[in-house]
Amino acid sequence: MTKFTMPDDFRGFRIHMVGIKGTGMAALAELLSARGAVLSGSDRPEVFYTDAILARLGIVPFTEFDGANVSSDVRLVIYSSAYRRDANPELLEADRRGIPVLMYTEALGEFSAKSYSCGIAGVHGKTTTTGMAGTILRKLDFNASALAGSVISGFGDRSTMINGDKYFVAETCEYHRHFLSFHPRKILLTSIESDHQDCFPTYESILAAFMQYIDLLPQFGELIYCTDDPGAVEAARLVFQSRPDLIFTPYGEKATGEFALRIKGIREERLVFSLKGFAGEFKLRVPGHHNARNAAGAIALAVSLIREEKGELSVGDLGLIREGVELFAGSKRRAEIIGEAGGVLVMDDYGHHPTAIKTTIAGLKEFYPGRRIVVDFMSHTYSRTAALLGDFAASLRGADEIILHKIYASARETYDGTVSGETLYQATKARHKNVRYFDEVMDAREYLAKNLRKGDLFVTMGAGDNWQLGKTVLEDRKKA
Repeated sequence: MTKFTMPDDFRGFRIHMVGIKGTGMAALAELLSARGAVLSGSDRPEVFYTDAILARLGIVPFTEFDGANVSSDVRLVIYSSAYRRDANPELLEADRRGIPVLMYTEALGEFSAKSYSCGIAGVHGKTTTTGMAGTILRKLDFNASALAGSVISGFGDRSTMINGDKYFVAETCEYHRHFLSFHPRKILLTSIESDHQDCFPTYESILAAFMQYIDLLPQFGELIYCTDDPGAVEAARLVFQSRPDLIFTPYGEKATGEFALRIKGIREERLVFSLKGFAGEFKLRVPGHHNARNAAGAIALAVSLIREEKGELSVGDLGLIREGVELFAGSKRRAEIIGEAGGVLVMDDYGHHPTAIKTTIAGLKEFYPGRRIVVDFMSHTYSRTAALLGDFAASLRGADEIILHKIYASARETYDGTVSGETLYQATKARHKNVRYFDEVMDAREYLAKNLRKGDLFVTMGAGDNWQLGKTVLEDRKKA
């Protein structure tokens, strides 16, 4: 079969999207619409936050899947991986009629080929770093668009920043090697370590996937990598042996060169840092040394793109970069402040890997030194919990109090009985004196109503559905 290639000019090109309400799909719809594509789509009838985004684009999704929804002038069908090509009636109809069909990641890859594209990748930090880079480029009024894997406050509470189509910056995901569909000219690599054990059973297998991705860079392409992450450093070292033609740009506290990072501490609720190659300081309003590293990477990418476009960085450009860094106010489910009531600050964070949990808690303790930190954690996937059980238990030690629940299962795996939420509870209790277990998330509601106190920071953490508990706790305290 001939490989489908997206048109250079999307104006009037009709595309149908199956599962259009998904975060990534709706974001791609925004990007395609901005370039003139004519879109339709289908999804479940439940209302999602993306319904408002689609409405602004003039798209009212079909709420039942039916082959008739694929109109006669559709020239491409894009579908979410939540739907099976051999079962969904619209995908079956597209195949019957010989209409090209692409999975979301394939479509994003084809879209990236139409711009000078930069992929942001890593086990941790890619969403935040993408949001920071997009916020900086928007402040610079740069001819670029950006796509993050979550809602970014600086993007107008959307996942996309659209300010032109010459350059494209996108979060690219390693799961099932989805990022191999992307066409990068530059790659920003935040971190590599063992994760997604269902498709990368060993560290070596996930490292190999990232190296495959880096190898997609063209001659004289650029790898911007974090020197504070051993996996990123190892990948850069190994790739250099076979691809010395690439430009290698390090950033971080262990870096040499202009993006060597020095963290100066907290000042007036801002995390202050400097970079060796640039006079003055940068200020962040989100906590954590890991976020200073993410910001250093985003700055390195922005500077590289400015030099690509203009040849040199001006004093004015640097001033706008500083403003962009300080403008970044976080992303949905990344140290997201839900609200405050009765003296308790409620926050939600997506951290679901031991490294992310440890660094997030450490950042919160530094940023909020006067608050008791109560973390409600829900582990995601049996395979990840089993593989990293001791690391999970140790990563939570920075919290003053820990609440645990059953494991949030994934449809992509089957429970084999070897590990449970109780298993994680016992392992954590051996390392921390203040741990409680409630199998169901809402079972902790009454305990929290009695035991949270003024001045506490209550954080729901993980990739499960325990974020609902944070919203409930907030509402309960407002009524108290």
